Amino acid sequence: MSLLFQPITIRSITARNRLAVSPMCQYSSVDGFANHWHLIHLGSRAVGGAGIVFTEATAVSPEGRISPDDLGIWKDTHIAGLAQVAEAIKSNGAVAGIQLAHAGRKASHSSPWNGNRLLTTAEDGWQTLAPSAVAYREGMPLPGAMDISQIRQLIADFGNAARRAVEAGFQVFEIHAAHGYLLNEFLSPLSNFRDDEYGGSFENRIRLLLQAVGEVRRVIPEILPLFVRISATEWTAGGWDESDSIKLAVRLKEQGVDLIDCSSGGNSPNQQIVTAPLYQVPYAASIRQAAGILTGAVGLITRADEAEDILRGEQADLVFMGRQLLRDPYFPLHAAKQLGANIPWPVQYERARP
Repeated sequence: MSLLFQPITIRSITARNRLAVSPMCQYSSVDGFANHWHLIHLGSRAVGGAGIVFTEATAVSPEGRISPDDLGIWKDTHIAGLAQVAEAIKSNGAVAGIQLAHAGRKASHSSPWNGNRLLTTAEDGWQTLAPSAVAYREGMPLPGAMDISQIRQLIADFGNAARRAVEAGFQVFEIHAAHGYLLNEFLSPLSNFRDDEYGGSFENRIRLLLQAVGEVRRVIPEILPLFVRISATEWTAGGWDESDSIKLAVRLKEQGVDLIDCSSGGNSPNQQIVTAPLYQVPYAASIRQAAGILTGAVGLITRADEAEDILRGEQADLVFMGRQLLRDPYFPLHAAKQLGANIPWPVQYERARP
């Protein structure tokens, strides 16, 4: 029997299978509001049979957006639109997940189809924030080094965003601490040069993430799961690496985190990534084994047999897919047939079932 299509229960939430839709930026919001695009895009992945469907990185503050077109959850008026999205996901059989994020020094850019370039003040760009006044790459404007009051506000922003997400009806919550965004910037010695309680030692560099996790865990019901996405390695000499991730995962488990979503890279333009199918899966496997925590595998996973083998090899507990589910929103239905799993189709589509 296929493991990919076996249900999984985390706290009180049971997903119908082990396939999750990764958060994928859509750059289709105005002032952070969810709209028909988000409703149809995410709802169709639920119709397509995924077990958990995550929103894109959803900004906890206006300055936390990657672009002006990002989804947001920094004000109460965002709740109604997000609630429609969550209901569309749940009513079509999937678990509704939301990723909470702050882009840090990688914020204030145009959307990819508008050049993916840093916005000027004349284009309504804004001052970016970071642990230290160090640009992502040479030639970019310096971000503002966050002071203690801004750090405290950020923690509160994550908590307030989590409260709104609960009110909107989401069932799984993920904190984005990967890909060179703000929380990842604090973790890394390549971007964090602070000399206070949030910089220097490993213990200090993980402090902000632990505090954000603690605030979100305090706000969301105990019965609901909390995930954290990390960059398991920076692929850069002297940067955050796999051993750091294992130590962090142990601490996150103690803080009430249920699963580590294991990605990599994104914090240094000098990264030397060697990509190949399943290239990030070993990080999910090693963190799972060493830290004794559930993990999610992600990255160039495109086939049903690959996903099945990850689970059978006990390398991860969930398989996150991104681009493959853009190419084929109904991949789970097709994968089930390939793996011999007899799963329900939407009754509206049964007459087309092969």
